Amino acid sequence: MYYSSGNYEAFARPKKPEGVDGKSAYIIGTGLAALSAACYLVRDAQMPGANIHILEKDAVPGGACDGLEIPGLGYVMRGGREMDNHFEVMWDLFRSIPSIETEGVSVLDEYYWLNKEDPNYSLCRATKELGKDAGTQGKFGLSDKAAQQIMKLFFTPDEDLYDKPITDFFDDEVLNSNFWMYWRTMFAFENWHSALEMKLYIKRYIHHIGGLPDFSALRFTRYNQYESMILPMVKYLEGHGVQFHYNTKVENVEFAIGGGDGPKRERTGVGQDTIQKIQATSGMFPRNPYSTPTKKIAVRIDVNEDGSERSIDLTENDLVFITNGGCVENSTMGSQHSPAAWNPEIRPGGGWDMWRRIAAQDASFGHPDTFCSDPQATKWMSATVTTLDGEIPPYIKRICKRDPFSGRVVTGGIVTVTDSNWLMSWTLNRQQQFRDQPKDQLCVWVYGLFPDKPGNYIKKPMTECTGEEICAEWLYHMGVPAERIDALAKNHANTVPVMMPYITAFFMPRAAGDRPDVVPDGAVNFAFLGQFAETPRDTIFTTEYSMRTGMEAVYTLLDVDRGVPEVWGSVYDVRNLLNSTVKLRDGQPITTMKLNFVERAVLGKVLKKLEGTDIAKLLHEYGVV
Repeated sequence: MYYSSGNYEAFARPKKPEGVDGKSAYIIGTGLAALSAACYLVRDAQMPGANIHILEKDAVPGGACDGLEIPGLGYVMRGGREMDNHFEVMWDLFRSIPSIETEGVSVLDEYYWLNKEDPNYSLCRATKELGKDAGTQGKFGLSDKAAQQIMKLFFTPDEDLYDKPITDFFDDEVLNSNFWMYWRTMFAFENWHSALEMKLYIKRYIHHIGGLPDFSALRFTRYNQYESMILPMVKYLEGHGVQFHYNTKVENVEFAIGGGDGPKRERTGVGQDTIQKIQATSGMFPRNPYSTPTKKIAVRIDVNEDGSERSIDLTENDLVFITNGGCVENSTMGSQHSPAAWNPEIRPGGGWDMWRRIAAQDASFGHPDTFCSDPQATKWMSATVTTLDGEIPPYIKRICKRDPFSGRVVTGGIVTVTDSNWLMSWTLNRQQQFRDQPKDQLCVWVYGLFPDKPGNYIKKPMTECTGEEICAEWLYHMGVPAERIDALAKNHANTVPVMMPYITAFFMPRAAGDRPDVVPDGAVNFAFLGQFAETPRDTIFTTEYSMRTGMEAVYTLLDVDRGVPEVWGSVYDVRNLLNSTVKLRDGQPITTMKLNFVERAVLGKVLKKLEGTDIAKLLHEYGVV
């Protein structure tokens, strides 16, 4: 497998890999990563669909990309996905997936047309004091000291960030700024999350820094992510004869590993000794070109299918694609009249349980407990509010400044309630969010980053609240008159709360080797997929990351002779670096920084030497000076 950029290989079709007709594939899970792997097996590896088996523990596909009307409960969306125009793998695949609405059109076509005709941007990013605009004015509000802290993190080597939280690099200068409010609520970052992930995000999306306050950089699907992304992929695969096996839990994958278990990681620190111990198992370090990797073969899959246990014996021609871990594992739903339960215990046959059993067999298979051992640190809650008539929509319109029934962009992303004890954010994507949703109803997605704190109106933690109570808290922060709140929440909306104990597990502080490489060294017939697999340079918690692991896995195991699209390299473009530097300082040139006499003298001398050069032109063009 290799990377490529440009359009020379972007539109090329690879030759059929030798011997692929005699191979089979078993894919564990039906999230975006798993479905992408299946699609690339069909499209580029040209494996017969009948040879591809997808094993899913639930009754429906999609993983975290869900959206469903549950009889007796209501509409539910556990989360949502924001897309970027430089999701290279995502668009590579969706150009080949037919739309399920319009004949002769691809998913990419309809998505492109939609976002060109109805571009995304927010007219109110944050509120305070019962629905008033928070007055951020699109500013980051970073002091010179805060900007320097962000800069220091940006330039710190990855290995110096292993196992370190964000607060090791940021103090209140950053954490009390608009920048951190924008950032933490958009990406669901907590102060104790990984400094490494924070750095990787800044690098990956440096070209979008200027669009952070108003979400103008983002693009959304027409409907919920299940109907807009998952269903077209499933229909495409079914049309090629791919076999879906629902209600089938994979308990374990057994491996034959030659030459022992290999090095074990000790979680006692992140010094040089630790780094050396994990070099042999991590894709973040160069490997010794003279060493021979230990051969690793998946030999058996243990499954529980509709309550019956059985095993699938494997040969080297049987490929296994493993979705390890899972951010929505152990999710529970409440209802309008009941809270969502707190059940964080690792469940048999779930993603964490399976990964633990796999990881115990070899150090190169990762360390799941890095991510799943502290659910109190990885949880937050969401809720889907469905308005039932015309009583609540006027309050929504007052804040988002758009007609929510227009079918076009509504909030343009989340609206954060900055003085909410739960740090509540809410959003309305294009309505209707479900194809069968009544035209006079709206689906609102709400989430709270601090669900253990008592609410401002409902004086108890979000974790203990019914749907009706969560709706009442939301209405309170929208400025609904107090005398109307309870009746509106009870009679004019239906709200379904969701508890997700591991929703930000992938943001926990980590080190190299904690996530297995997509294809570990020595792997013969298996790969890892999804948010807890390691692929270079890209960042987790995105649709692109999941789909990239699927593409890389298929291309590696089947030696598909076509380049995997390189991650967009905006961080290596000096124009993006200059632009983001100025945008982070709210448009202020560096000449306005507070500098001492010596620093100002040095800066003046450098700028004088640059006069009359193209560098000086760039500095002026992007407002650096």
